[in-house]
Amino acid sequence: MEEPAAAVLKRAVEFDSASRFQESLVCYQEGIDLLLRVLKATKDETKKAHYRAKISSYMSRAEDIKKYIEKEKEDGKYHKQIKIEENTKGFSYEKLFQEYLNETVTEVWVEDPYIRNIHQGNGKRQQMSGLQEIEQSLNNYGITLDVSYSSSIHDREIRFNNGWMIKIGRGLDYFKKPQGSFCLGYCDFDLRPCRETTVDVFHMKHTKKT
Repeated sequence: MEEPAAAVLKRAVEFDSASRFQESLVCYQEGIDLLLRVLKATKDETKKAHYRAKISSYMSRAEDIKKYIEKEKEDGKYHKQIKIEENTKGFSYEKLFQEYLNETVTEVWVEDPYIRNIHQGNGKRQQMSGLQEIEQSLNNYGITLDVSYSSSIHDREIRFNNGWMIKIGRGLDYFKKPQGSFCLGYCDFDLRPCRETTVDVFHMKHTKKT
């Protein structure tokens, strides 16, 4: 575990130096976890003391970064970018949005100019029928769905009324078509391969012009 830990922590330091703090924090956390496993398996007391000192140092830096990110979020200056590579998995809507969906969210706006593929709603009649079905289903849970059409819209973005805004290069259609109805990933989007795209997360307080 020592070499993988060193490799991950090296990436953490590189991201840290490049001010890519969100990615740095993830690497620090993963590297610390690996280093803790190394510590647990080590018998030599001198090496143990060395690992403890390293872990303490990395944990301190990770905590500082975490506080900085939280402060950026509070100030509305936070910008997170996620690059989804071709055929990667583990990027369900829940994973992307859950961090920003708290108890203060009561409204969500979705703008997407190309909701036309078969798994989104192929053809205007089928699209309208599908959206009506979703509207009726949501209504059972006290959620109102309002749909409007535009012939000029070209941006793709999701906005929450707590101020967070998410832009996805491909819009919500960044998943590849499942191989079949019984394949892994048909229902669990974390297991579905993705198309390459970039996700940017902002707070609208920071994007407003003064």
